[in-house]
Amino acid sequence: MFNETFKLSNGIEIPKLGLGTWLLDDEQAAQAVRDAVSLGYRHMDTAQAYMNEAGIGEAIRTCGVAREKLFITTKVAAEAKSYDAVTQSIHESLAKLGLEYIDLLIIHSPQPWTEFREEKRYFEENKEVWKAMEDAYRTGKVKAIGLSNFLQDDIENILAACEIKPMVNQILAHVSNTPLELIEFCKKNDILVEAYSPIAHGAILGNTEVKAIADKYGVSVAQLCLRYDIQLGLVVLPKTANPDHMRNNAELDFVISDADMETLKNAEQIQDYGEHSFFPVFGGKLK
Repeated sequence: MFNETFKLSNGIEIPKLGLGTWLLDDEQAAQAVRDAVSLGYRHMDTAQAYMNEAGIGEAIRTCGVAREKLFITTKVAAEAKSYDAVTQSIHESLAKLGLEYIDLLIIHSPQPWTEFREEKRYFEENKEVWKAMEDAYRTGKVKAIGLSNFLQDDIENILAACEIKPMVNQILAHVSNTPLELIEFCKKNDILVEAYSPIAHGAILGNTEVKAIADKYGVSVAQLCLRYDIQLGLVVLPKTANPDHMRNNAELDFVISDADMETLKNAEQIQDYGEHSFFPVFGGKLK
């Protein structure tokens, strides 16, 4: 089991490998977390928008591992854009999870999903959202605070007004779609980058060039993709409810050569994410 950690800017350790739980309902998420914990996973990622926080909470209570040994992330709904809305959101997440504290709390998006990457940027609103995050951090309700889907100017807006700097930015980052400039900007500002959909929701699995490199190392394409992100200094959050996939995803004790890393950085960009293409983060549009 791959169990290395990164250190956040406030000194807290975060496992480099976590379990994503997007598109899993309460029952599926609870079972997935119990399975993952039994295999050695200690980092679980959820969000208000996933509507499975109650299931995650049930798994935390029934998985047989002490709460303090687990690292739990959730995300404030993208539509919560006022101090009061975020404060209420944090209260609701704690209640649904049944936890006294959350290890990492993230703003899910700089804009509501129906306005994702549109003209209105919500700069002023996000400053207010961040104040609520800082206050939750100061009271100990959350141990670390961060962002998700924030572009460089979105982050600069927070940095210009904050008292506590964001500790992470969780973004779409995988072979064939790696925002290297944004990753570099985050690193320069001591913001750890987390990669969601690190296996491109399976859209990368048929890439023959990537498959040839995976074969060279005797690993699966999924393992190669996870190792690629980790070598870029990113946390990876592969989503699966399949214990066999969880086990495979956690076997990452190999090293990709510099030459192969360069090839993977320049892999042809995925144009079609299949059934996931309608989600904003994959270039789609929510109505």
